[in-house]
Amino acid sequence: MNKQSPATYPKSKSSRLMDQVRFIGAWARSPKTVGAVAPTSSETADLMASYITSPNTLPVLELGPGTGAITKAIFRKGIAEHDLYAVEYDTKFCRELNLQFPQVNVIQGDAFNLHKTLAHLNGQKFDCVISGLPLLNFAPAMRLKFLMGALENIPRGRPLIQFSYGIRNPIEVDDASILTSRSRWVFNNLPPARVWTYSYKT
Repeated sequence: MNKQSPATYPKSKSSRLMDQVRFIGAWARSPKTVGAVAPTSSETADLMASYITSPNTLPVLELGPGTGAITKAIFRKGIAEHDLYAVEYDTKFCRELNLQFPQVNVIQGDAFNLHKTLAHLNGQKFDCVISGLPLLNFAPAMRLKFLMGALENIPRGRPLIQFSYGIRNPIEVDDASILTSRSRWVFNNLPPARVWTYSYKT
């Protein structure tokens, strides 16, 4: 996989402000699917990207990229644009992502039905799945379905990486073959968040 220079994606105040404006607009259109009223902080995003294998041999799958806050952290980790596949439900976000990151493989579709959304990729596997979706807005059964769908697209032992604002595990797993871990709290996030990972035992 080709590497992308981290310096290509600086964390400027102006870009963060524009992200905030776009994010609030999307939240107003569909609060359930967006979740929060502010994009993920760069500290949380960088923590999520830290789980990517380096150097990597497989592309990365991002679910719910929104304005691209986590996307930029993935690039700062060294992943090239063409090695990132991003599934976004909101059509306006898709257009903006295509303009901002023209080499990213942006896919407009449902992250809760990856079997259908990624069918055209013919079984492509990914190094990991990074999710910015507001899972706590969905029923527990939907969250579990989401987890199982994500794990089908990565090698055994590699993680689904999910952030959450809640105290409890956002995906209750009653399966001894799945490992779950959580990070420290990131207070430089609105609201404070932490990162959870889920992977099959090897």
